Amino acid sequence: MASHSRLRAAALPWPRATALTTAAVLLAALLAGCGDDDAGIGATASLTTQTLDWAACPAPDEAEGGGSAPSPLPNGTTWECATMRAPLDWNKPQGSTIGISLIRARASGPASERIGSLIFNFGGPGGSGVTTLPAFAQDYAALRTRYDLVSFDPRGVGRSAPVRCKTDAQLDTFFQQDATPDNSAERAQLVQRTQNFNAGCERKSGQVLPHVRTTDAARDIDLMRRVLGDAKLHYFGISYGTQLGGVYAHLFPTHVGRAVFDGVVDPTQNPEESALGQAKGFQLALGNFAEDCVSKPEGCPIGDTRQDVENRIAKLLADLDSKPIPGIAPRRLTQTAATNGIAQSLYSKDFWEYLTEGLEQAYDGDGKVLMVLSDAMNGRNENGRYSNLTEANAAINCADEKPRYTVADVQRALPGFRAASPLFGNFLAWGMIGCTDWPVPGAAYHPDVSAPGSAPILVIGNTGDPATPYEGARRMAEALGKGVGVRLTFKGQGHGAYDSKDKCVQSTVNAYLLNGKIPKSGAVCG
Repeated sequence: MASHSRLRAAALPWPRATALTTAAVLLAALLAGCGDDDAGIGATASLTTQTLDWAACPAPDEAEGGGSAPSPLPNGTTWECATMRAPLDWNKPQGSTIGISLIRARASGPASERIGSLIFNFGGPGGSGVTTLPAFAQDYAALRTRYDLVSFDPRGVGRSAPVRCKTDAQLDTFFQQDATPDNSAERAQLVQRTQNFNAGCERKSGQVLPHVRTTDAARDIDLMRRVLGDAKLHYFGISYGTQLGGVYAHLFPTHVGRAVFDGVVDPTQNPEESALGQAKGFQLALGNFAEDCVSKPEGCPIGDTRQDVENRIAKLLADLDSKPIPGIAPRRLTQTAATNGIAQSLYSKDFWEYLTEGLEQAYDGDGKVLMVLSDAMNGRNENGRYSNLTEANAAINCADEKPRYTVADVQRALPGFRAASPLFGNFLAWGMIGCTDWPVPGAAYHPDVSAPGSAPILVIGNTGDPATPYEGARRMAEALGKGVGVRLTFKGQGHGAYDSKDKCVQSTVNAYLLNGKIPKSGAVCG
């Protein structure tokens, strides 16, 4: 959230698409029971000329979230997977390499109309593109008529040199901690547990941690473009994927082909400003959820007015702080887990019904549904196994972000966060300490996405987006530069726009990616 597109809690943020996919599966189970071109740093000839050994995809491994191998698409097209070699250290391109895991579905249309590969990054950072693309592929069926659909596990994620920090049991304990301390003892516990988590990452993944910055992933994508045989990069970035795309455009502006950014990260903000923006965004989304609930003809089972709904949720969370309720045995639903689950459900309007049900049950002392949603946010499956979503998210964010905040910084910022969001403010403010004791220094206060000379990039902002507030799309378009960033506004709810199924958004995106028709900047859908 998926830097960038992130919700921070217990000092850690999360991505969007993977969390949504996992939550859907779990709920179903529960309810059923600038250096452009190749100048400067470049890959060796052996890497740029490597041939990928495409084969049938295996089942996702534990770091990718587990599950079954992807099923063929409705027309019978099977998914293919391969591993691309890339330098561990892009400053030493002839040194040791790591494997970058890829997945693709071949274009469905005539070969004569094929444009090339369309590479997806669905956000996070930390989400596995290898598992996410098959889950959402039908949404992109129109795009597959002229593109091979391709995604990947970025370095540090899934099968691509995954960052690991804790065992499953240790992560269960970690996520039960109080992420909004009320006194000095609780503050000390939060700091200690965060330090222990970060130390675990260094012990288990110290060799990889210095090399998972967004700039490293952007260079991997350019190598991927070359290995796939494309003269230009055609790209669809969602959430954190927009930050990755912006950094790519900055590094390789003349390599950009047709690109779309959806659910856009604000590249001008430092981590504190970004977290404060999310506090406002999630509070707005919660209000929209409450307004929708009380407007239903059949009535709202969790409150009589918008304010009543919000007040009852606030009381639930306050009660859970001192008295958790049964969740998924043997775990109990804590204030932190409930806040996490509520936030997860605000990523998509499709999840509002689960939030209503989860709140109803929680008021009656049953925390199962909210805990399922919280587990999805954290990358935990129904078998109690964790993907490396949380660990990769921390590693990439902390390698990217230069500020290191202290408890005093959080206490200074708390009044502003609480004013922005009575429900999420504390939660997001305390998340700022997550990188304080990280073993690798952060790269910058915010990413550089200026891309003079790039082809136009379609930048879509959603007015109801909780994770990447709408204003970020304007700032991204401006930062990309005049003639590069082209804005499209979607007046809707949830994180991102294309997957909302809005016909105006989808037809506009499809017209650009398939036919090169760029809309007038400032166009509005919804």
